[in-house]
Amino acid sequence: MTDKEIIEKLKTIVTPYVQRKEGLEDFNEKTDFINDLKINSANLVDVVLDVEDEFKIEIDNDSMDGMLTVGDAKEIIERKLAEK
Repeated sequence: MTDKEIIEKLKTIVTPYVQRKEGLEDFNEKTDFINDLKINSANLVDVVLDVEDEFKIEIDNDSMDGMLTVGDAKEIIERKLAEK
């Protein structure tokens, strides 16, 4: 799976939780879930659960704490997929 495919899937996953829709216009690896998209912490947990379901992976608490940007999430997903 390419970086672009992962980022596109992430965009689809986070869209329902985004409070600041303008943040989706320039959705890239630097996009910050909290500052750019205004996703609250409760919804971030939902995003993580959706990511786990979509990619068939398990994200541990340490990884979840480090998932602040789209790039962070992409790296975690790639690492977990490689571990499978």
